[in-house]
Amino acid sequence: MTVQTEEDVRDIRGYLADRAARVEAALRDAVPVGWRLNETLREAIMYSLTAGGKRLRPILALAAAEAVGGDARAEARAMPFAVAVEMVHTYSLVHDDLPAMDNDDYRRGRPTNHKVYGEAMAILAGDGLLTHAFHVIAQATTLGVPADRALSVVSELARFAGLPGMVGGQADDMQGEQGITSLEQLELIHLHKTSDLIAFSLRAGGHAAGATERQLAALERFGRNVGLAFQIQDDVLDVSGDESKLGKPKGSDERQGKVTYPYLIGLEESRRRVRRLTDEAIEAVRTAELPQPERLVQLALHMMARDH
Repeated sequence: MTVQTEEDVRDIRGYLADRAARVEAALRDAVPVGWRLNETLREAIMYSLTAGGKRLRPILALAAAEAVGGDARAEARAMPFAVAVEMVHTYSLVHDDLPAMDNDDYRRGRPTNHKVYGEAMAILAGDGLLTHAFHVIAQATTLGVPADRALSVVSELARFAGLPGMVGGQADDMQGEQGITSLEQLELIHLHKTSDLIAFSLRAGGHAAGATERQLAALERFGRNVGLAFQIQDDVLDVSGDESKLGKPKGSDERQGKVTYPYLIGLEESRRRVRRLTDEAIEAVRTAELPQPERLVQLALHMMARDH
């Protein structure tokens, strides 16, 4: 098991803060000011898009570009893909919060989109974010990303975020119930609902930097493993975390009837799975002949050790 030193922790925290700030700036400029647009729709989109959060998916896209390309130019070429994946992630949250889905009143400490702008406008804001993500991907060609690579990213986003990916996982999750959903079914739900978009982020960053097929496969494996570990860690924190850091009461998942890893296999076994998946993710990128894999290693360890 790889262990982070205090210096590693300081380094990765600085990296995360810097890259999150870059992503935030790019998100604010993602919808062209000159476009004629319904102003309420624009407000609703930006309300959720600029609401903060970990920005994990876009940061992983940038880190993958760094791992493959090894320089700042690779990261710059990956930024449109990073923005696109955050748009898709945000749209999924806006729609998940709707009364027909999870029926949540708050997201990241603020009223959910539909509570501020109404259900119809929230649906349209999500639709707009999803659609605009593909426009943003196309802009990567102006930064030097070959057209065939951009086309691959378009195709992969449609698959990883769509019917066999995130959307399909969400559908399975809505039908899951305690006492009915098995461990195997739960793993499939999280692999699609959570891991697929993270795996896409890694592949997109790899495409921006000209990754080989072997490198893309390793990045995808890394993404699937850290994505599943991330979700299991969420389940663990719901049981054992600090409420002041979580932003919600402990045990809320179980009270809402959600199927979780601790519910099915216990807390300690869940923690062991997080460690094993993290180790497998690190092994994938360390054996893939990536020029600079260490940032991804740091990110995997940081995600495993997080407390919120």
